[in-house]
Amino acid sequence: MNEVLQAAMVEAGETAESLAAQTGVDPKTAARWISPGRVPQPRRRVQVAALLGRDVGDLWPDVLKRREPHWLREWVDWERDAVALRWFEHMWVPGLLQTEAYARATLTGESFTGSEVDELVASRLERQAILRRDRPPLFIAVIFEGVLYQSAYGDRDLMREQTEHLVDCATMPGVQVHIVPRDVGMYPGLGGGFILAELPTGEHVAHVDSQASAQILNQAAAVATLSRRWERIRGEALTRSQSLDLIREAAGSWT
Repeated sequence: MNEVLQAAMVEAGETAESLAAQTGVDPKTAARWISPGRVPQPRRRVQVAALLGRDVGDLWPDVLKRREPHWLREWVDWERDAVALRWFEHMWVPGLLQTEAYARATLTGESFTGSEVDELVASRLERQAILRRDRPPLFIAVIFEGVLYQSAYGDRDLMREQTEHLVDCATMPGVQVHIVPRDVGMYPGLGGGFILAELPTGEHVAHVDSQASAQILNQAAAVATLSRRWERIRGEALTRSQSLDLIREAAGSWT
């Protein structure tokens, strides 16, 4: 029996029936989650953990045993410990704000097996639990407006779900989403996406995307360069309320 899950349900005043109603599954399915070896699907794990106010790793520690690629493990550890995350994306919705379907779409055409895609998507969704902790990190995302209108292989329902999810995320207390408008012209974000993490020690580390392997940096000079670039990009973005209006408008365009 998953005693940790059962205790968390009691503490939160939830039952299998109430969790089933809130996650859209059959009550019998939710009841089986307490049984040994019965683990919800990735999206359900994230939902249940949020409802119970716990981390996914607390409730199902075995499923989080290094799902992410080896090269990403150091970053995931930093991300989990961070007190603040600043994430810029010119081409994608940031991973911590992606839906399951969108996350899968970003991996389409890559040389992964079906099971590898499942593992990568599960890891990405489970990392999102940090935004729903009792004390989440401050998360600031800056996204180029074109991302909101970029078709996912023609799947309008997928993009509607993703942009609506982005609206929900942008209204969370610890999350700020700012949009760089499409008419900005040439700006420093054309160089690509990156993430800056502030650790409890005051140290700053970074993750930089590329067409090949991503780079994980903790050299002071490199992080300082990205911090300056972040400020320049952030200066081109709209306010939080203006950005939310744009995201809602984009969501409506996919209906």
